[in-house]
Amino acid sequence: MPKIVDHAQRRDEIALVACRVVAAHGFDRASMVRIAREAGYTTGMLAHYFDSKQEIIIAALRLILRRIDERLSRPAQDTSRPDLLELLLEALPIDAHRHIECAFWITFWGQVTADKRLKRINAWVHREYMRLFERCLDVSWKEWPHWPPATREQVLRSLVTFINGLTASAVANPGDWPPPKQIAQLRLQLQLLHAWAVGASREPGAPSARARGDYGRALLPRGAGARRTL
Repeated sequence: MPKIVDHAQRRDEIALVACRVVAAHGFDRASMVRIAREAGYTTGMLAHYFDSKQEIIIAALRLILRRIDERLSRPAQDTSRPDLLELLLEALPIDAHRHIECAFWITFWGQVTADKRLKRINAWVHREYMRLFERCLDVSWKEWPHWPPATREQVLRSLVTFINGLTASAVANPGDWPPPKQIAQLRLQLQLLHAWAVGASREPGAPSARARGDYGRALLPRGAGARRTL
């Protein structure tokens, strides 16, 4: 009886191998031959699933986005409000497989400006990326739906820009950005953004967070609220 092949799964396996090859060797050196060899296939077998290296790269982008989406999603039966920091750590290179994904992203970004099709793909990826992070903010911060649209947009864009920058720094200089430092920096950024959004969303005439003394406390680590502020 002939072996049943799950072609969708095999495409995902090849795309995942392509992520590793691009992360390790760069975009230019990630040839079809090298990807096939790393996957344990012949180039003929690879060509059965993908017409070109660019097709593999696009499949890898979609795979990574889907994997991030799955990791950022909470089980439907869990009705508690998730911790935003824990959710967003899924997008940072704090372990081996996430480092590969992030290294792939950074390498891909370097190719976007020279390829019109990759520009279009990158625009789509960016929209999906923003959608995922907006969902995380919505399910994690109870105030999110009540903030003005302009405030929400600025927080979202600031957060995505920060994570992209932190990702690039951690991939390029992993010794300077070990996981604990990445986590601490993201925690601080979330505290700053939340405090800013609370202040920016107040109705005209209401006392500001700084005037009430809450702004400084909002930026303190958990458990530090009882300390005397200067």
